[in-house]
Amino acid sequence: MLMRINEMKNQKGFTLIELMIVIAIIGILAAIAIPQFSQYRARGYMAATKSDVKNCYTAAVAYFGDNPTAAALTLANCTASGFQPTAGVTVTVTSGSASTFALSGAHTQLGGTYAMDADGVVTDTLAVP
Repeated sequence: MLMRINEMKNQKGFTLIELMIVIAIIGILAAIAIPQFSQYRARGYMAATKSDVKNCYTAAVAYFGDNPTAAALTLANCTASGFQPTAGVTVTVTSGSASTFALSGAHTQLGGTYAMDADGVVTDTLAVP
């Protein structure tokens, strides 16, 4: 019997308190990381939307450079000039001449829009819903 008690003392492992402390630390780290992760995703969506509108603007300027007599601009014209939209981003083209067209972009995960006119003036109302 005495020999069995001595064998129990030599066993190695973690105590219940040590395991509970580790679980508490992991919980605290998760509570900090999860909100930060959602903010990182929202900033990524905003960057994708802004990038798509700016790329479409560049394609529109290139289109009017190649077709100076064109009277109207469509999304198909921008796509033909090299614009490729990102998944989740919707770019809307307000038809107009080289000096009057306007573009706006929205993301499915965000509220608001990012708009740019023919002069390159930006209106940004993107926000996390």
